[in-house]
Amino acid sequence: MNIEQKIQQTVAEAVARLYSATIAAESVQVNVTRKDQNGDYTVVVFPLLKLSKKSPDVTGAEIGAAIVERLPEIASFEVIKGFLNLTLAKSYWAGVLAQATDPGYGITPAAPDAPLVMIEYSSPNTNKPLHLGHIRNNLLGFSLSRLVQACGNRVVKTNIVNDRGIHICKSMLAWQKWGEGVTPESSGIKGDHLVGDYYVKFDKEYKAELKALQASGKTEEEAEAASALMAEAREMLRKWEAGDPEVRELWNMMNSWVYAGFDVTYKMLGVDFDKIYYESQTYRIGREQVLKGLDEGKFYRRDDGSVWADLTTDGLDEKLLLRLIRSAFRMRRKTLVNNLMASFSLDREQGRHQRLHDSGHRHRQDALQRLPD
Repeated sequence: MNIEQKIQQTVAEAVARLYSATIAAESVQVNVTRKDQNGDYTVVVFPLLKLSKKSPDVTGAEIGAAIVERLPEIASFEVIKGFLNLTLAKSYWAGVLAQATDPGYGITPAAPDAPLVMIEYSSPNTNKPLHLGHIRNNLLGFSLSRLVQACGNRVVKTNIVNDRGIHICKSMLAWQKWGEGVTPESSGIKGDHLVGDYYVKFDKEYKAELKALQASGKTEEEAEAASALMAEAREMLRKWEAGDPEVRELWNMMNSWVYAGFDVTYKMLGVDFDKIYYESQTYRIGREQVLKGLDEGKFYRRDDGSVWADLTTDGLDEKLLLRLIRSAFRMRRKTLVNNLMASFSLDREQGRHQRLHDSGHRHRQDALQRLPD
């Protein structure tokens, strides 16, 4: 029985003793005291006047005295115009603090049929280290997962890794051109930082190339179109999508460096995940869903070939789902997660969600728990 229920019960007993009347304890109105008045809880006296046949102040004083006498959790009372304000005793607060030291205090264990909630956070790119924004994202996401779980929900902490695309190929190409075989072990540099260094290297060389092309008389747009370095990066992406063994081997190696670096950071932050999805394993599924939605008229295509979802009727904006970059389709990860979940099979009553195939990386498998089928 919580303190509000104890107050209701004590008031009901006082009414029976003082006025020879019977009332249900749950009918007693107990509210949190207004901030501009003294007290913690307030009992509304007016409904009891027909039983006491006395004024609000007298009735409040009589019931207040009975509460203080019978309920040790209440230290004092004050009656203000028909409202009985009660002040909790220091011993009550000491007891609450003592209870709060119990590891299970305030936590509702999740039942087998409790709602299943997916909370996604981190979602890094594998071409650079985690940054300050990721720290914020990780700490908020992990904290939210603990709160939702404490409220009796089944929670799946999910990380969606953006491990493919032109930005990944930029780091790969730069390492291939200027890395001279350097590794995290040989350099003593954390893996995600090392890969990030080559992403920066690509950008530096690309800007230098554009500058030289523009100096030769080309416009900015012409220079970008004539960039040999960007053409190589796009060709590497095309080969990756075609499953080229050499490109895939380089991709796996450099991503493994990044994952090892990420794991160190996650451990330092004290966060973890139940399930990790990789865009490289889901982007084709997402693309199929987008094209299916396009055929069904749920999405629309613009003149540039990109596919969009119009969410303006829901108070949102238009979301880019799929765009064409020369020979390569690029799925935007965030829109895939936020806008396509309705396209995946969800059974809300059973609290299930469709699992996307996840072979992952071998060094992570032992840490990942399988979701319910």
